[in-house]
Amino acid sequence: MRTAGWLALSAAMVAGSTVTVSRAAEEPPAATSEAKAPTPVQPPASVVPVTPKDAAPPPSVTIIGASDAHGVLGRDVRSAADEDMGRIVDVIVDREGHVRAAVIDFGGFLGVGSRKIVVDWNALRFGKIANKKDSITLELTKAQVAAAPEYKEDTPMVVLGASGSLQPLQAIQ
Repeated sequence: MRTAGWLALSAAMVAGSTVTVSRAAEEPPAATSEAKAPTPVQPPASVVPVTPKDAAPPPSVTIIGASDAHGVLGRDVRSAADEDMGRIVDVIVDREGHVRAAVIDFGGFLGVGSRKIVVDWNALRFGKIANKKDSITLELTKAQVAAAPEYKEDTPMVVLGASGSLQPLQAIQ
């Protein structure tokens, strides 16, 4: 009877079930009048965890050198004439996950009086961003950016582009 109890416990563990077996279930009751508390049964040491068949494969790993890629959020943006254009505060992606534009906190002083505008990702140049103090260059003038409408979340956005080649997003059918 003991072997059958361990086999049932092992099968339940492999199936992912939680089973509590007391020794009272395995052995006939004792002839004493004292009631014993059930003793939890430990699984055998030879039980090997089983990985479900639908487990995800290990992820791929890519190593990018410290000088080959940098984050852009919070980065200063400057014009080609070295004018302060603001700071990147968000990145806009389409439904497929392709980067379409950057949201720049433009104007104001120390965040007061500033407004958010959206610029085409292709209007940004990342040539010299070796460290966190380096800025990103925007191929627009300060006057062009100042004339852009303000970006407000959850409303249609106007994306300011240097080349005018930005294609609109497809409407949901």
